[in-house]
Amino acid sequence: MERRALVIGGGIGGLTAAIALRRAGWRVTVRERDEGLPSTGTALGMWPVALRALDAIGVGDLVRGAGRRQQAGVFLRPDGSRIATIDVERLHRRTGDHVYLLSRPGLLAILHEAAVEAGVKLRAGDPVDDVTEVGDVDLVVVADGVFSKAREKVFGPAYRARFSGSTAWRGVVEDMPTDTFVEMWGRGLKFGVTPQEGGRTNWYASAAAPEGRFRPGEELAELRKMFGWWKPPVQTVLDAINESAVLRHDVYVTPPLPSFTYGTVAFLGDAAHAMTPDLGRGACEAIIDAVALASHLGSTRTVEQALHEYDRRRRPATQRLARMAGLAARMTHLRHAIPVRDQLLRASMVAGPPGA
Repeated sequence: MERRALVIGGGIGGLTAAIALRRAGWRVTVRERDEGLPSTGTALGMWPVALRALDAIGVGDLVRGAGRRQQAGVFLRPDGSRIATIDVERLHRRTGDHVYLLSRPGLLAILHEAAVEAGVKLRAGDPVDDVTEVGDVDLVVVADGVFSKAREKVFGPAYRARFSGSTAWRGVVEDMPTDTFVEMWGRGLKFGVTPQEGGRTNWYASAAAPEGRFRPGEELAELRKMFGWWKPPVQTVLDAINESAVLRHDVYVTPPLPSFTYGTVAFLGDAAHAMTPDLGRGACEAIIDAVALASHLGSTRTVEQALHEYDRRRRPATQRLARMAGLAARMTHLRHAIPVRDQLLRASMVAGPPGA
């Protein structure tokens, strides 16, 4: 008998899970709160380990073809002096692949089309308010993001998303192509520039700040006040954007869950382990979660046995990455001991990225 799964959330993790489960022989329905796919969004870094997971569901080469390959990477101080270099070729030798930058809308479009072709039933504008009342299914996959209602329903209010202590700005500059990842670290401030498909440049910035201190209509002025004297490419980006191109959001993380499963319910992506964006691995880990979950469920074992194995393998790995991301965030927000911070960053570049 064909087993049935309900996926709550039609984002990156949810769609990946739906495709992977269909390939494993499940009948899958995805219920998504939003009415449609986003039309705007900044670039996501697809690391080799995530690309291998995408290969497993047949879309890896589509993502490589649509994205921009990162050909160089460097960390700089605000005056333009070098802190550390990313050895792109070393990563390629270790993994056999590269990092590709692709916008969230671009990635979601690929996954959405693959889900439709696989026969996934997609129900947009159809939220799930109570994960304990979803009807007669064999599996529920919770992929409803950092502010997951399902997580709070299952584990209680102690596991609500928490403010990380930092805020982030981001945006895209049209007609400014680049192949290089550049991240500049100042005293308690960070500004990054990465490639994005379509001849665009993706940018982001972060700073420690109180929660909810938004300044509608004044965010660009705030950025120029903090970063205006920094050398290119920061200065170049700030000169090219206007207020309407600036997005701002506070950064939230989830407390470590005691389990990624509950009965026949599995949590993945930000619903399970939302982390600060400092390692650029949030979307990657959601993809890996989804493919790993489907792989365990594709065997002849029971759902409960498969979920136990999924939790055993994915929870320690992702919670370790979340701790490392939090440490990286604290490093970028240091205002003192800057030489020590820079030495730590150089050492991390020698060690190489975790689980690439």
